[in-house]
Amino acid sequence: MNRTHLLALSIALALQPALVLANTSADTSAASSADPLQLDAISVIGEGETRQVQKLSPADLQRSAPGTSPLKVMSRLPGVNFTSSDPFGAYEWSTRITVRGFNQNQLGFTLDGIPLGDMSYGNHNGLHISRAALSENIDRVELAQGAGGISTASTSNLGGTAQFFTRAPSLDPGLRVSQMVGSDSTTRSFLSIDTGERKGVSAFVSGVYASTDKWKGDGPQEQWQFNGKAVMASEQWMLTAYAATSRRQETDYGDLSLESQRRLGWDWDNYAPDWQRALNAARGQYSGAVNSLDDAYYLGRGLRDDDLAALTFDWQASDALAVQLLGYYHRNDGQGQWATPYRASSTAVPISIRTTEYDIERSGVIPSLSLALDGHTVSAGVWRENNVHGLQRNFYDLTAAPDRIFFYRDPDLRVFRQRFDIETSQYWLTDRIDLMDGRLSADVGFKGTEVEVVSTNLIGSRAGGRIVAKDSFLPQAGLRFGLGEGSELFASYTENLSAFRGGVNGPFSTSQTAFNTFAATLEPETSDTLELGVRLSTDAYKASLAVYTVDFQNRLLAIARCAGIVGCPSSFANVGDVRSTGAETTFVLRASDSIEWFNSLSYNRSEYRSDYLDGSTVVPVRGKRVVDAPELLFASELSYRSGGLEAHIGGKFTDERFITYTNDSKVEDFWLVDAGVSYSWDDLAMFESVKLGLSINNLLDKDYFATVGSNGFVTSDPQGLNYTLQSGAPRQFFLSLDLRY
Repeated sequence: MNRTHLLALSIALALQPALVLANTSADTSAASSADPLQLDAISVIGEGETRQVQKLSPADLQRSAPGTSPLKVMSRLPGVNFTSSDPFGAYEWSTRITVRGFNQNQLGFTLDGIPLGDMSYGNHNGLHISRAALSENIDRVELAQGAGGISTASTSNLGGTAQFFTRAPSLDPGLRVSQMVGSDSTTRSFLSIDTGERKGVSAFVSGVYASTDKWKGDGPQEQWQFNGKAVMASEQWMLTAYAATSRRQETDYGDLSLESQRRLGWDWDNYAPDWQRALNAARGQYSGAVNSLDDAYYLGRGLRDDDLAALTFDWQASDALAVQLLGYYHRNDGQGQWATPYRASSTAVPISIRTTEYDIERSGVIPSLSLALDGHTVSAGVWRENNVHGLQRNFYDLTAAPDRIFFYRDPDLRVFRQRFDIETSQYWLTDRIDLMDGRLSADVGFKGTEVEVVSTNLIGSRAGGRIVAKDSFLPQAGLRFGLGEGSELFASYTENLSAFRGGVNGPFSTSQTAFNTFAATLEPETSDTLELGVRLSTDAYKASLAVYTVDFQNRLLAIARCAGIVGCPSSFANVGDVRSTGAETTFVLRASDSIEWFNSLSYNRSEYRSDYLDGSTVVPVRGKRVVDAPELLFASELSYRSGGLEAHIGGKFTDERFITYTNDSKVEDFWLVDAGVSYSWDDLAMFESVKLGLSINNLLDKDYFATVGSNGFVTSDPQGLNYTLQSGAPRQFFLSLDLRY
């Protein structure tokens, strides 16, 4: 089925209910348009919102194998392109998410209101959701494809915003134990204890140990993780405490190029555990089909230690006034390791460990209030964060193969070291106006943002200095109008600004001379988003259709000038604008009490609007497609539920993706199919419930490129030589047993 047919089919599915409604009576009450009719297992279209919002329920999140990232579950939503080279979507070097052509660094993410930063691998201002919360403890997800709520604590959300919410402690005491085993020696053990409610206090504590071998090559992936949440509540106030700790160790998959994949195959990986072959390659003595130093290294690893804590106080001061105060603290210690031949340890060992080392210590506070007046709900708040981020590049000498996993200390060579002091201030004011007995709603407001980044160069030639991104008035406006029972129109307009990045890839990644040249004229990236749409809802179906246009200005570009592993300083500049236009549709049909059919389709055209100069050379990118921005995405899932039996099968089509700015190199489109089945027994012996589940990833065992851009993008690569791709996981099986007491 070609792209045109897919688009026509999905739009027809979305519009069919509208044609039916056009022939029915419009005799409806205001409440019918404001109160959504819920399907049992899925509610995704965001009824009542003045902007495009999609939602995932607990049932959606629990359908996947335990440990699956909620980002992977989000990939079936319209506008979302998510890829990862592991089956769970949790291997952070490879995870990539784009929404309407905006990449992960241009999106916003929060957990229970706590800012997670941009969740990038070399993070400078947050942490990945897979480390912030266990998948079993995530209760729901809300995705705003165009613009998050004006109160969202993010300084990167030029595009969409994903908000994750953890579950509340159970009011009844309980114990939950689950065990998963599967392909590639996968094992995952989960334990959670709920205290139940006593005198207004309830809590849970959860822990997990997960381990799996790589599906190709050699090396383990391990994670130890704990979550705890406690709630103390009265009739007027509630105090919520949340804590999370994560210790994560990943062995990396090797990066491929188009050319190396053709020559070496889909299953090619790093040399480990073949130490001698790695030594020979470092000396230029290649074997097999290898012909390049960058075809493989001995191994790579990623280590991340995180501790996160938050305290939230909610006070219903009166029937009209609600107050909230959120405070949080986060610390991170991370190290990316590569055993590479770019520096010899000795004449006998032409390989050393090259590290990029990260540390983050940040704290913040978000006070806010909401005041309900006659037909108005006025909300206001402030976000302040202080973040100290450390970054360094080091080499460590080796005498033998680096088979143990640990944090390296006391380097033999320091390449660079920087400290970043990042101060964030954001405020917002918004008014929700309800008119015509609730049929018409309007959200009108603005926010102001100021982020100051001060870099101190401690070792090496990277830049130090100060740079500020500031805009005191970023407006947002939205309308929702109820047409009739279960149908509504919506429209929104939003302006956003993205702060300059500290850390490994921001403007301070250049030399001091280069930074001094561009710092005074560099502009922060901004976006203007306009979207229009319609939602339809009955007992039998839910549907939505949205169209949008986004103007993305002052695009910042760091141009890679060497192999990604070398990490040489890059130039940094504003290189023009991007225009994105598109349409998104969702259709969920409840064929019977047991059968549901979910469909989403997205068409997005993101194009560079102007050429730019690289030195004195004009780079011709005007009218070219944005990298890693598929034009067409289509997801379909059929689910069945009867008694204790649940089954589902779903497919996702991802269009071709360009991997150069001039569009002379790309990866092909692909289909990916996943499936699962489970059976639950209630009140079985001593257990409240018992659930046995089987999940199958990549059911058709498709070979495909999952991640693109693992080592960034280049201007032109017609021969496909850039090592910036990762292949997707093959067919894998996972069996889980879940016991609740």
